[in-house]
Amino acid sequence: MKKHQLKNRRDFLKAGLAGAAGITVFSGSPLKAERKTAEKTKFVYRKLGNTGITLPVVSIGTGDTNDPGLIKAALDAGVTLLATSQYYGDGRNERMVGEVIKDRSRKSVIIMTSAMPESFNHKEGIFNEGAKVEPFIKKFDESLVRLGVDYVDIFLLPFMARRESVFYAPYLQAMEDIKKQGKARFIGIATHSHEHEAIRAAVEAKIYDVCLVAYNFRKNNHKEIGEAMAYASNKGIGIIAMKTMAGAYWDKDQKEPVNSEAALKWALQNESVHTSVPGVTTFDQLEKDISVMADLSLSDREMSDLKLSLHESPDAPFCQQCGTCLPQCRQALDIPTLMRSHMYAYGYRNLAHARDTLSYAVKDADPCSSCSTCSVSCAMNFDIRSKITKIARLNDVPREFIV
Repeated sequence: MKKHQLKNRRDFLKAGLAGAAGITVFSGSPLKAERKTAEKTKFVYRKLGNTGITLPVVSIGTGDTNDPGLIKAALDAGVTLLATSQYYGDGRNERMVGEVIKDRSRKSVIIMTSAMPESFNHKEGIFNEGAKVEPFIKKFDESLVRLGVDYVDIFLLPFMARRESVFYAPYLQAMEDIKKQGKARFIGIATHSHEHEAIRAAVEAKIYDVCLVAYNFRKNNHKEIGEAMAYASNKGIGIIAMKTMAGAYWDKDQKEPVNSEAALKWALQNESVHTSVPGVTTFDQLEKDISVMADLSLSDREMSDLKLSLHESPDAPFCQQCGTCLPQCRQALDIPTLMRSHMYAYGYRNLAHARDTLSYAVKDADPCSSCSTCSVSCAMNFDIRSKITKIARLNDVPREFIV
């Protein structure tokens, strides 16, 4: 571990985080200079739909960290929900989470994971005809082994977008069976695009308990998503927000960071959001995320920071996942998935996640080579060809070099 990481960990632990009773937070954020050097913070809790689980509104996504000490610190601070996935590092992240929790009371930790569906058309957001469910179930069983548990608290079917995918009978039955067998206390879906459609379909399916939703201040359809989340919440569905940091940076060179505290607060202003799972890579980030519970209201400065969406650049990491690009591409590329890979690489600096996501869209390193000019006009004015060319280069890097 690097020296500055050790220092950040010591600073975090010195802050004396004590979870439910309250935490003392020392903030070094230049965007919150008006905050006192130290302040007593009580956790804010919300009920996760009808699950009977009550959680702090800030949980933790583990996919961006390779440091088990960071996850331990989050649990010691009072965070209880850990969001992992078989998808992260091809199971390595689950294994790390399992090591962290093995000496803790099983009931003290809420584990949420997911497994990749088979024969899934990411471009259309639907299952291919005849998609088999057995490999998916096998992946989930392997997740239990890696985590070292007999059950998870929440198991998700990821990448749901269209009503058709949510209602795909073999997977609907498999998810219901997993819950009935006691392998998951609760089941749900995760959605990155067409979120409002997927959320409403999850309610109509009548078997799901939870929805993990991409929700942030930069989503052009956040009003539709908010209305769908409110509808689902009123029906007893637990709502968990992801992608709250909206790409983390306004630019690919990481010179202009998104105000992460303000972005997280913005999502939590919606009381239909029962908790959030921001990814963390440093103790400073963890501290900042937890500290927002001191006051969920947005200051004038924070509101101003979030209005920088007018400042989008052609190389910005965040994509709306709106899909308006899809019918325009002469090569029929899955541009939203490519843009999500670009965000993981240039926004979150998670090359492993970027590479795995890239593999669902293209296999070669220059998919745009056959086109002399790009036919795609992006709704966000992005230079699509340039972004695809940059991210597709990862296919030339041997997988073992990307951890």
